[in-house]
Amino acid sequence: MGLAGRKIKVNDVSLNVVIEGEGRPVILLHGFPDSAYLWRNQISALAGNGYKVIAPDLRGFGDSDAPPGKSHYTFDVITSDVIALLDFLGITKVSVIGHDLGAVVGWLLAIHHPERLFRYVAVSVGHPRAYRSGIEQKLRAWYALGFQFPFVSEKTVRAFDWYVFRRMTGDHSEDDHWFKDLSREGRLTAGLNWYRANALKILFGDFPNAKVPVLGIWSTGDRFLSQDQMKNSGRFVDGDWRYEKLEGSSHWIPLDAADRLNTILLDYLGQTVSEP
Repeated sequence: MGLAGRKIKVNDVSLNVVIEGEGRPVILLHGFPDSAYLWRNQISALAGNGYKVIAPDLRGFGDSDAPPGKSHYTFDVITSDVIALLDFLGITKVSVIGHDLGAVVGWLLAIHHPERLFRYVAVSVGHPRAYRSGIEQKLRAWYALGFQFPFVSEKTVRAFDWYVFRRMTGDHSEDDHWFKDLSREGRLTAGLNWYRANALKILFGDFPNAKVPVLGIWSTGDRFLSQDQMKNSGRFVDGDWRYEKLEGSSHWIPLDAADRLNTILLDYLGQTVSEP
């Protein structure tokens, strides 16, 4: 359904993992409703500039396994998948780039596994404590509440040729790819289970400061995420913090602002940043 990779089994699931290039490793973590295909423009740019790029379809998405039951989709489980994948590949330390729910996984890696990260790039989603602190962000996250109801959510999202989903995404050019991917048996439920398994943790969980250098990137056309939840994330980073605002892009920065994002990433990953 996306980019062909190699199958790697970790934690009893088989992940489809795209690996390209040679050099300093960087791992790309997508969110909902994406797969490694989200990063197609970044994979080529990074691999062509001296990086070894690892882009997995995270569990439940793309061509990776999608086990039934929301307990398989907690952030702790998914973070464990990423660490197990790095161990399998013999990678001790890596730069991480995460978008959407994949950005939350990236934050957890920066919080709980700083010894495995050179630095972290959070695209769209800020530190969990900044994310849950503002009224504006709570209002923008209405859809996450709607996703909590099994069967009802699936039927609503699919109804009338994915009408609700199309309105949510603003009729994004990627819609048809997402619909095809999520129409496979169990795949929409697997994606929504990411929200169902982690709602209470996001609202009430303990999230210490990130302990590595972090770059936060937010776009002015993001209808799901406020600027404050990203800008204020610097208060929860013990390492060097940098913030970039992209004008005009929707939530899907890797697709809508690929060239600008690639320039920022290559600049940031190539810098010498002091460790905390």
